[in-house]
Amino acid sequence: MHISTKCSIAIHCLVFISEYGGQTRVTSELLGRSTGCNPAAIRSIISALKKDHMLHVRTGTGGATLACPLEEITLYRIYMAVEPDALEKLIGIHSMPSQLCPVGRNIHDVLESSYCKIRNDLKASLQSVTMKEIVNSYHQKLQAEPES
Repeated sequence: MHISTKCSIAIHCLVFISEYGGQTRVTSELLGRSTGCNPAAIRSIISALKKDHMLHVRTGTGGATLACPLEEITLYRIYMAVEPDALEKLIGIHSMPSQLCPVGRNIHDVLESSYCKIRNDLKASLQSVTMKEIVNSYHQKLQAEPES
């Protein structure tokens, strides 16, 4: 199973925007430096988050801020915004089994019912984690760091 790095980059951006969006103009260049990603890739992710109404982005000079409370942003919502067809592609089924074989004729239906359960379990798990929890975890990590 695979969740692309787009999801973790989007979460990184959301944490950064949550922390600094009210204090500084958060641009794709700034987020690119923080994430280690190309600003063009960041713009694509930010666009997806904006389309799903998680972010406001000022036109012209740029700058992203949160458009909704962190409690309303789940990992599932982020995942679907940046990878809309990811759950359907999560586990593939080979496309050309032999219809002459009893196993080949039935394997798609057999696997699909099991894979559907896996997708539903993953969806529920992703829906149970909010950005509020992630930001709280980030704050705990900061507090645990030794002072320099």
